[in-house]
Amino acid sequence: MYRRWNLVLEPLRLVHRGPMRTLVSGALCNRTVCTISENIPSSSHSVVDESYVLAELSSLLPISSKTTTAKEDTCSRNQLAVDSFLSREERLRGVFLQKLKGKSAIHKALSSLGIELSIDIVANVVDSGDLSGEAMVTFFNWAIREPGVSKDVDESYYVILRALGRRKFFSFMIDVLKEMVNPDLKCLTIAMDSFARAHFVRRAIQLFEESEDFGVECGTESLNSLLCCLCERSHVSAANSVFNAKKGEIPFDGCTYNVMISGWSKLGEVGEMEKVMKEMVEGGFGPDCLSFSYLIEGLGRAGRVNDSVEIFDGMKQKSCVPDAKVYNAMICNFLFARDFDEAMRYYRKMLDEECDPDLETYSKLVLGLIKGRKVADALEIYEEMFSRGIVPTTGLVTTFIKPLCSYGPPHAAMVVYQKARKAGCRISESAYKLLLKRLSRFGKCGILLNVWDEMQECGYSSDVEVYEYIVDGLCNIGHLENAVLVMEEAMRKGFCPNRLVYSRLSNKLMASNKTEMAYKLFLKIKEARIKDNARRFWRRNGWHF
Repeated sequence: MYRRWNLVLEPLRLVHRGPMRTLVSGALCNRTVCTISENIPSSSHSVVDESYVLAELSSLLPISSKTTTAKEDTCSRNQLAVDSFLSREERLRGVFLQKLKGKSAIHKALSSLGIELSIDIVANVVDSGDLSGEAMVTFFNWAIREPGVSKDVDESYYVILRALGRRKFFSFMIDVLKEMVNPDLKCLTIAMDSFARAHFVRRAIQLFEESEDFGVECGTESLNSLLCCLCERSHVSAANSVFNAKKGEIPFDGCTYNVMISGWSKLGEVGEMEKVMKEMVEGGFGPDCLSFSYLIEGLGRAGRVNDSVEIFDGMKQKSCVPDAKVYNAMICNFLFARDFDEAMRYYRKMLDEECDPDLETYSKLVLGLIKGRKVADALEIYEEMFSRGIVPTTGLVTTFIKPLCSYGPPHAAMVVYQKARKAGCRISESAYKLLLKRLSRFGKCGILLNVWDEMQECGYSSDVEVYEYIVDGLCNIGHLENAVLVMEEAMRKGFCPNRLVYSRLSNKLMASNKTEMAYKLFLKIKEARIKDNARRFWRRNGWHF
């Protein structure tokens, strides 16, 4: 053994007594190969064979394979433990934090995650986060090759176009449009609406002029889509310029005139609405119920409610029987003027005329009464809505619950929630949080815990905000032991309640002479904050990879 050490160390001393790094780099640069033999004196060689030195060192200093395997197993277990904190969307977005070079490497990393894709997952990945335009397109090109996502022009391409337009990645959005095989009018409408929303009106109009380059006919339908995008984004003057410029070039229909009337209606420009309606009659299209509903809404916005009543009364003389949209416009005008009795009168008149109210009727009437703090009347109309078989959407229920949770006790909000849930309507997570917050403030802990259980039954996981509401509610009624148990459960799940909630609970424990419980809670909170700060740091630096 001693002789072998000398064979290795003696050449190292001869090469100017430099470190091994100099020896190895010199051997790599000179590419000179020499062989050391036990019979040849070491002093006759000035350059040493690198492979010989490494072979001798590896035999003298072996590395156990068990240690390497154990380290690899530990790393894999740590990655699995860390990835368990992340959703599927976060894991997919996290691939782009690695700054991999080449699309093939990115596609390989995405495939290695083993996530079953769907159009909803793709939408969540591109709609949130801070992916660049190139990363979004790269991810989408990989996703459409997966089994769960269709490559045809359907919702998948609508998702990526909306996401790119919303983030103002217009160059990538146009590239996706050009790469599509057969883009339809809806794809072009999404792109034009993205430009209009970003106030790039000229580019939206230019895209309409170039619609035939994308395989979409530059005709009446595409013109109506452009005008609708501009009017909905309050670019009514630009829409009016396009409307006047295309007279005679593109044939107009009733929808074209109605779109322009709706645009001026939002601004309350009564004169412009009447002008367009006059041109509509001259063009051979009689105003329909939709035209009159826009006119009535515009008069209401201009503060001319009495004129809107005259228009409504004169509709029958023009052989146009008011439909639900016209009644909705009248109800909306009186709600805006805070004349709730007249709004209810037109609702009853609507029923007497055997005109069936729709979801928009009840949404405007119930929400207007709630905002006007006519809660009893709002709940009565709300019950009539269910009796007619009309079920509100998830977003509409949240819209009803939100103002009810801003004033008064939570009874009315609970009535709205319970009736919607009984009718089979899915309640949103934000609606559950609003209810929990309001019930916590009023100390309704029995109902609070029941709503919490129902929230978990719907598949919503409890986050730190939910746990804070539960702890606050238990503190308000003096159930401190249960509050401590809930807070400990939150910390076990990796959440750290904010300082205000913890201080309130700790102060009440100290005031109740439960010093030992308060001290143990302090130690756990201290450890939870350390872990929470570490997780925040890891997440900022791509810790899950």
